[in-house]
Amino acid sequence: MTLIQAGEVVLFQGDSVTDCGRDYRNSKDLGNGYANMVAGMFNALYPNQRVQFYNRGISGNRVVDLQSRWQEDCIDLKPNWVSILIGINDVWRRYDSNDPTSVERFKDGYRDLLRQTKERLGAKLIICEPFVLPVPEDRRTWREDLDPKIQAVRDLAAEFEAIYIPLDGIFAQHSTQTPPAYWAEDGVHPSVAGNGLIARAWLQAVQAIS
Repeated sequence: MTLIQAGEVVLFQGDSVTDCGRDYRNSKDLGNGYANMVAGMFNALYPNQRVQFYNRGISGNRVVDLQSRWQEDCIDLKPNWVSILIGINDVWRRYDSNDPTSVERFKDGYRDLLRQTKERLGAKLIICEPFVLPVPEDRRTWREDLDPKIQAVRDLAAEFEAIYIPLDGIFAQHSTQTPPAYWAEDGVHPSVAGNGLIARAWLQAVQAIS
């Protein structure tokens, strides 16, 4: 039986990987990515649970952007579960805009989000690991910046006793059998199959599927 109970509210938060083209004018639109896949599969498997899913991912966001809108886009929605996938833009901006985010600032900001969520809502946390695949090849240089941030996210998951989904490892594992571009053509934004991989890992993490 799934960990998510009848009548609960689940919120997806993050950047473009979560956003995935959602219509900001429609508060119930889930986009075209893993959030939509999760909601569709979960509600097909557990139709009597009447679980409500929201997506508030916004393309380009970093941790600091989530902090600036956490009241409106998290606290005010009163979710029972908050799923966060954030961090790749905190890495990317170092390389395309010379605007780096230190590990310390990243971790402190992320901790603030988790602390608010626990103290103000008592919500349960699902933390998804940020990831990058080596497509194109120069993405490999991002590991220097990303890997310490992944470790910070792991530390926070332990600190807040969150459910943790190791997406970087999952994508790396599957990329040993199938070319990385199959899962994400630019190394960052998942394909349909890549979104399916995230959705499956998410549903397994909340024990909705085996």
